[in-house]
Amino acid sequence: MTVLTTELPEGKCLYFASDFHLGAPDAASSAARERKLIRWLEHIRSDAAEVYLVGDIFDFWFEYKHVIPKGFTRLLGKLAELSDAGIRIHFFTGNHDMWMFDYFPTELGIELHREPIERIYNGKKWIIGHGDGLGPGDVQYKLLKKIFANPLCQWAFGWLHPNIGMWIAQQWSRKSRLHNLKKEEDHFLGEREYLLAYCKEVLQQRHVDFFIFGHRHLPLDIPLTAESRYVNLGEWIRFFTYARFKSGELELLKWES
Repeated sequence: MTVLTTELPEGKCLYFASDFHLGAPDAASSAARERKLIRWLEHIRSDAAEVYLVGDIFDFWFEYKHVIPKGFTRLLGKLAELSDAGIRIHFFTGNHDMWMFDYFPTELGIELHREPIERIYNGKKWIIGHGDGLGPGDVQYKLLKKIFANPLCQWAFGWLHPNIGMWIAQQWSRKSRLHNLKKEEDHFLGEREYLLAYCKEVLQQRHVDFFIFGHRHLPLDIPLTAESRYVNLGEWIRFFTYARFKSGELELLKWES
């Protein structure tokens, strides 16, 4: 596999964020979070070479052939604006918004990724992805993901009227959030951190400087070796964290404005 190699222009940065879960838990709090996200995107536009939105940007998303979910107008407009300005934007599907198809690439000029990708920036090797389904365990979810990713399943859901389909999806998403609240999201789980285990497995086969994932919801910056790190981006419901690669240094930061 050929890995894309890029040298960032002088003074330009990479930015990474994930798990905004726009649409949850209600319209008012989602709108406030969306405005906060817009302020962050406007702040980084001056020095961003590429922006990675690493999954679960929406609490649910399904693209019908001629219909997309209602809302998120400010975010879509800002992404179009940044893309038109020449900033390369990467969008990863997560477990909450995996049913994305061609709207973002064709309408907004955004690159869509369904699986983790490998890149080389300024001589550093990266693996970037949402993180769901990686590492040991969680067999039930991995089976469920295969079902949801099945084209036949997507085709069948697409025949539901959008009012019915979105209602079902919102109920499912709500139950998923309640389930996740019981999984010790606020605590580092040591050897039970499945993404940490995944990173260690990869390092047994080849060197990677930076592993960037979302999904876990807990901001983490963990040295794996003297030259390798695992960064989990956290979420934007409580933590508002993001990562920046600038002048050869990767930092996990918090957006306060």
